[in-house]
Amino acid sequence: MFLPFVVLWLSLSLVASGIEVVASHARHEDAFQTDARIIHRLLSQRAVQHEAILATLALLQPGGQNAAEQAAQRLPAVYSQILRVERWMTAAPRDGRLPVALAAAAAESQRQRHAVLTAIDASAGHYWLVLAARPASYALEIDIHSMVPWDEWPLPRQDSPVRVVLQLDDQEIVVSPGVVHEGGALVQRLSFSKTIAADSQPFTVAVSRQLGWRSLPWGRLVLWWLGCAALCGLLAWLQVQRRARQRAEEMLRFGQIARLNTLGELAAGLAHELNQPLAAVSANAQAASRLLNSEPPDLDTARYAMTQAVGQARRAAEVLSRLRRAIERPGLAERMEPVNLYAAVRNVLALLQAETDRLGLKPALDGDAVLQVQADPVALEQIIHNLLINALQAMADTPVPARRLALQIEAEDSVARLTIADGGPGIPPEALPHLFEPFFSTKENGLGLGLSLCETLATGMGGRIDAANLAEGGAAFCLTLPLVIRERN
Repeated sequence: MFLPFVVLWLSLSLVASGIEVVASHARHEDAFQTDARIIHRLLSQRAVQHEAILATLALLQPGGQNAAEQAAQRLPAVYSQILRVERWMTAAPRDGRLPVALAAAAAESQRQRHAVLTAIDASAGHYWLVLAARPASYALEIDIHSMVPWDEWPLPRQDSPVRVVLQLDDQEIVVSPGVVHEGGALVQRLSFSKTIAADSQPFTVAVSRQLGWRSLPWGRLVLWWLGCAALCGLLAWLQVQRRARQRAEEMLRFGQIARLNTLGELAAGLAHELNQPLAAVSANAQAASRLLNSEPPDLDTARYAMTQAVGQARRAAEVLSRLRRAIERPGLAERMEPVNLYAAVRNVLALLQAETDRLGLKPALDGDAVLQVQADPVALEQIIHNLLINALQAMADTPVPARRLALQIEAEDSVARLTIADGGPGIPPEALPHLFEPFFSTKENGLGLGLSLCETLATGMGGRIDAANLAEGGAAFCLTLPLVIRERN
């Protein structure tokens, strides 16, 4: 009963978890891309600043050699990323005091007319930026780690999960190594790559981050699973309530049908019983009329009175006849159709589940589940309902361990049989011949119309009901109905 709701819970939870994981990755991606763009912008600003410093030093030369030298000497104190400033008056460094690479870079700078990058030391994180000018050329030794403005950096300086490197050709300088602490297997890898906006320092800023299982929104996922469980639990409870309400409505409908049919049997019986005395009254009145006609005194009045009596008796008989026709059930043959006997029994057992649970019974139903009989569906379920009610009421005083209710469906020739066996005290032997007679009952307050009605309905559908005591105790009722013969291909 609850399996569909378990499947629904799992399906909803998995779908919600998938949506939450995708949304979480989107949030991580957005935050990562924002931080990466900020990192690129900050490094680009520092690279452009280096070009501006060299250009400023070149512009100061016409003002005097001392002014340019003083400015160059103060730069390392003002800019922490500038480790050293070199100045020479010729196109190449004098006396070989500076790296040979600076000479080649100065010549390239003079040719391109802008600063040139050279002498990259990836392990130390240093590089030189050279600008050829007249009368003197300048070179800045720059520490990449010091050029990072940590106060404006969007990531933690220590223990950051984001890795930031500067790439140029086959060289790579690590700015922030990144600590992979999300844990577990790799779930997603985020990456960003863009070249610094400075022609003289064409580093590619490569930013990456690895997301592991620990980065998933486990708290939200647990809430989703609990929320889906609560929703499915509510739906299951509503389903149970709906079925209980349907069972109660069906029980009420069966009760109403039983009462109406009982009233019909009672009215039909009364009409049948009253027709006989009314016929006798009519016959006696006619005889009296003949006798009075032979006497001399007031013959016309006596004849008129007797004629009126006869007419009233006939009128009463006609009224009772109309009443009987009004309360008679329509012919069952008009409502006959193939009915699954096994399904009909299951429906009635479902309606009586509360009663069987109260008695501590677990009905055993066995037989062909696809067997079909020719019957009226409502009348068939009413018969089964009445027989089961009788069986349950018979076991009301039976000890719980001895209570049993077994239902067997079988087919033989052109008929199908439903046998209902109980563990009650059985039927008194003297009551067996009269069991289906109207107004005969073995119950203290019974009307004696239930089994009579069942037999009437079964007979109307071309079947019958038999009753017998079981050797091991209890009673068995057997309902026999015409079998629907399935055509063979």
